[in-house]
Amino acid sequence: NEACGGQISSAMPAACAVEMVHTYSLIHDDLPAMDDDDLRRGRATNHVVHGEAMAILAGDALLTLAFQLLSQEIHPAHSAVTCCRVLSEAAGACALVGGQVDDLYHEKITRSDTEDSEALVRDLEAIHNRKTGGLMRASLLLGGIVAGGGDDELERLGRYGSALGLLFQITDDLLDEHGDESQMGKRVRKDSDRGKLTYPGVLGIAESKRRAVALAELAMSEARTFKPAGEKLESLAEFVLSRSR
Repeated sequence: NEACGGQISSAMPAACAVEMVHTYSLIHDDLPAMDDDDLRRGRATNHVVHGEAMAILAGDALLTLAFQLLSQEIHPAHSAVTCCRVLSEAAGACALVGGQVDDLYHEKITRSDTEDSEALVRDLEAIHNRKTGGLMRASLLLGGIVAGGGDDELERLGRYGSALGLLFQITDDLLDEHGDESQMGKRVRKDSDRGKLTYPGVLGIAESKRRAVALAELAMSEARTFKPAGEKLESLAEFVLSRSR
């Protein structure tokens, strides 16, 4: 939002809507039918505390409330419509939900040691471009839309968000391999144990870290085109990269 000359206060409804979608996705991902996690942000997951039915309903409520918030609080109306379209695409069948479908599919299939690693990387990036990358990209775009950013600014924000999303996922996968549960607030080494596709599992630690650096550099190069407000975006990419060190 600031990168396009807007005020933080005007972007808060959009920011809250993105976080509502994000939280809904975590609540549903943690369910026994999905990733079956019992710890999130250092606390027992929603379904552990309130039961599966209430966890499903909580996620449903957050998802719909996000679009209610955008439609009521974003002005002018054409900006609200555009924000609803961008966020619904990021959360829908071709992005977040579809990425989760593929994530679950790869968890259940048996892979051989001779399987093409580049094909697995393409599958992995396709999953996370739609999941983490898609939601990150939407959060950047919503801020730009609310601020009245032009097409060129939105394209640059979108590229930054996509790179940041993949960077975050790689560092998250690395932390799942060697991170500390008390610091992360969730179980570690669970993804590899469940047979999920992860960057270290497909590429190894060293290559995963190299790709993280390359994505950070890509994100920071886009951030530098927004002067001077791009400094915050650049710092965010540096922070995400530092998680993997």
